[in-house]
Amino acid sequence: MANSDIDDRIRGMVKGFADELAALIRESAYDTVRAALGDGGGRGRRGRAPAGRSGRTKGAKRPPQEIAKLVGRLRDYVKAHPGQRIEQIAKGMGVSTRELNLPAKKLLAQKVFKTRGEKRATKYFPK
Repeated sequence: MANSDIDDRIRGMVKGFADELAALIRESAYDTVRAALGDGGGRGRRGRAPAGRSGRTKGAKRPPQEIAKLVGRLRDYVKAHPGQRIEQIAKGMGVSTRELNLPAKKLLAQKVFKTRGEKRATKYFPK
C-alpha cells in the first residue's frame, strides 16, 4: 500500500508540472500573437526600430544625403586605414557591412579606391 501512496504523489507532481508548463506555453502563444498583430503587448523585439536603420521601415531607401555622408566617411576611413577588408572597415566605422555596400560600389565606380583579392578577402586601398 505504500507504493500506491508514492504513485499518487508522483502523479500529482507530474500533473502540477504539466499544468504549469501548459499555462506558460499558452501565455507565450498569446504574447506572440499580440506582437504579430501589432498590439505591442508582446515581450519580443517586434515594434522596435531595427538597429542601424534610424527608424526606416524594411526595404525603405536611404536618403541621398545619408548615402553621401557615408561615402565621405568611408573614403576618409580607407585613406586612414588602407588594406582592410569590408568587415574590418565596418567594425572600425561602427556600421554594418550591408550599409557599406552601396557607398563602396560608388567609390569603386568613381575610381577613388582600388581593391586586391576576391569576395570576402577583398582589401580596399585609396588610389
